[in-house]
Amino acid sequence: MSNERILNVLRAPHISEKSARLAEHNQYVFVVAPGVTKADVSAAVESLFEVNVERVNLVNTKGKVKSFRSRVGSRQGRRKAYVRLAEGQAIDVSAKA
Repeated sequence: MSNERILNVLRAPHISEKSARLAEHNQYVFVVAPGVTKADVSAAVESLFEVNVERVNLVNTKGKVKSFRSRVGSRQGRRKAYVRLAEGQAIDVSAKA
C-alpha cells in the first residue's frame, strides 16, 4: 500500500477518554475516510505502525444537530475504526500521527 493511500485511509487518531481506556486493552481508535473497508484499515495500520492487526470494527457516527442564533445546522458525521492489535503489541499514537 502506498504512503499516499495510507494517509488517505487513516485521517487521524481519535483521542478521548474511551479511546484511552481501550488502549490499555490493545484497541486503538482512528478517524478514517468514509468509503474505506476493514481490509483497507487493517493494511494501512499494519504498514504504517508495523504491527499485527487482529480485528477491525467500523462505526459511522451521525453529526449532532446544533443551533446558533436561531439558525439550525449540523456537524459533520464521522467514520471511526476500532483496531485490535495482537497480544504484546502497542502503538504510540501521539508520536506517529
